[in-house]
Amino acid sequence: MTELQKHQIMNLREKGYGYIKIANELGISVNTIKSFCRRQKIIKPKADDKHYCKYCGKEVEQIKGRKEKKFCSDSCRMKWWNGNLDKVNRKAYQHRKCLKCGNEFTVYGSKKKKFCTHECYILFRFGGGNNA
Repeated sequence: MTELQKHQIMNLREKGYGYIKIANELGISVNTIKSFCRRQKIIKPKADDKHYCKYCGKEVEQIKGRKEKKFCSDSCRMKWWNGNLDKVNRKAYQHRKCLKCGNEFTVYGSKKKKFCTHECYILFRFGGGNNA
């Protein structure tokens, strides 16, 4: 290995290139690149560990040992989700049968809902003894 190749390896490694990419670039064996880098203690610089808000792009401070924060504030989080409703995974849909009219209806998230409409509720509650 020539001095020029050694300098090229050091420069490419500092730019963040991996062993294989350097080997392909210079036409040298991957194992030769690895050995040289390990002997010279040339490490690949770490990637940018900064996290940015999905909505506004501001840097978001992370707390070690906690789940990754994706938004800088609640308002950014709400704006992003309201603008991306197609990405909401709604698993809490439930199919019910109305106690008044007997029609099938779909409800999201509420286990207590028993009527398809407010009118059915009013008729059932106050409309008299003729309950479906």
